[in-house]
Amino acid sequence: MNIKLVKPKIHSAVLQYILPLLFFFLFTIGAKAQSTENIEKNSLFSKVETWYADNMNYGTITVLMAAESSIFPVPSELVVPPAVYIASRDDGHLNIFLVILFATIGALIGATVNYFVLGMWLGRSVIYKFADSRVGRMLLLSSEKLKKSEEFFNKYGKLSTFIGRFIPVIRHFISIPAGFSKMNYPAFAIFTFIGAGLWNCILALLGYMAHGQQDTINRYSHEIGYGLLVLAALLVIYFVVRYIIRKKKKQMSV
Repeated sequence: MNIKLVKPKIHSAVLQYILPLLFFFLFTIGAKAQSTENIEKNSLFSKVETWYADNMNYGTITVLMAAESSIFPVPSELVVPPAVYIASRDDGHLNIFLVILFATIGALIGATVNYFVLGMWLGRSVIYKFADSRVGRMLLLSSEKLKKSEEFFNKYGKLSTFIGRFIPVIRHFISIPAGFSKMNYPAFAIFTFIGAGLWNCILALLGYMAHGQQDTINRYSHEIGYGLLVLAALLVIYFVVRYIIRKKKKQMSV
């Protein structure tokens, strides 16, 4: 089967990957720098690390991943890698394999909600209208994203619920067209569970590697940190300029 992956727009890829990874790397850099440079307890990095260590458990992992796999903009990159990073520490209270398991269970729960509630119960017309509403926009939804997900599902069928777990944007919405078409639920659950599990393994590897590179990241933490902050500033500028351009175009079209 010759599969042509859907190419999301640049800003969607930024939201789905770059910003979450930026946050995660800032978290790991700050956490590692704290152990060697004795950062003040009230620093931002210290607060972020402390929050993750205090609040990250199997229950929160399941809930956050369920939200990530539904329509809520909770990137899995901000859940699994930090959880595995904590599990890799000597004083970590989590188990890496259980992190992956509960993250996958959460993903299946969120996808199931999309499948039954949004796809089968509410239906296509209601969901498309909601996607273009103000609330839908706040949740980073759009009819265009739903249309791409539906086209992807219609083209590749049941297999799309597995492949889609590795594709930005598609990953969050592929369960909705599966509900539209009333795909066999056991098959949907199996493909979703396997796909989500493999994706979580990739994210877990990222967190494990970040912990394993502690000395390197400590050595270049300042340089990497400054570079990521510059990237963050550029991304903010990009979104501001994009918003201004869109606003002017709307005013001109009126």
